Amino acid sequence: MADPDLFVVCKNCSAEVSPYVTECPYCGQRVRKRAPKLDRGAPPEPKPKRRRSPRLPKLRGDEIPGIAPDTRPYATIALIVVSLLTTLVARATFLAASVDGSLIELGALLNSFESEWWRYLATPFLYDNAGYQFVALVAVGIFGTLLERRYGALAAVVVFVAAGAAGAALSVALDIYPAIGANGAALGLLCAWLVEDRRAAARGEDRENDLLGVYVIAGVLVALSLATESASIAAAAGGAVAGSALGLWLAVFARRV
Repeated sequence: MADPDLFVVCKNCSAEVSPYVTECPYCGQRVRKRAPKLDRGAPPEPKPKRRRSPRLPKLRGDEIPGIAPDTRPYATIALIVVSLLTTLVARATFLAASVDGSLIELGALLNSFESEWWRYLATPFLYDNAGYQFVALVAVGIFGTLLERRYGALAAVVVFVAAGAAGAALSVALDIYPAIGANGAALGLLCAWLVEDRRAAARGEDRENDLLGVYVIAGVLVALSLATESASIAAAAGGAVAGSALGLWLAVFARRV
């Protein structure tokens, strides 16, 4: 004789009730004509419940795999604001002097400045070309935000400053002037994000990122470095190499947000 079910479902209220009752204790609906006979032998063993493997919740509409969606990119915004403020200061100073003089006072690498290492940190924030500044800051905004949301504000700032300084240092070492603006820093942020993303893809994580758009932005930054007099191609190359190295370090050792 087959063992009775552990419970039956009331067709009226969908409640689970004992198989040994004929009426639902919740709504009074008759669930069966007669109760099954009790087995006087050993009690039936309960059926083992199938444990479901844990699953992550579904992504929200504004959420991207591998990125903390609710984190505001304050560090990236600050980098852009500082660049815009230095431009305003340079333009205000230009009213009383020359544009080159204004940029040199603020730290631009327009020619050789031996022992003034602080210029390597300052020159990525300075521009003498509005179109160049717009393209560079758009790239900084995109990839700085992506990197900051994955690794935090400090990572975005460190990659920007280190890539920008490395690009300026390479330009000075090769005696290529001028070297101003964030073409190297922007390419550093882009390469740092791209290296980490490609390592994730190698692990089987499909983030469905639009890499064609990434390569187009990288190509525009390189072309801008070749076509714009103040944007050193050496700075772009140095920033890309430094950013790639930092992106590899972040992918291996850093903890995601």
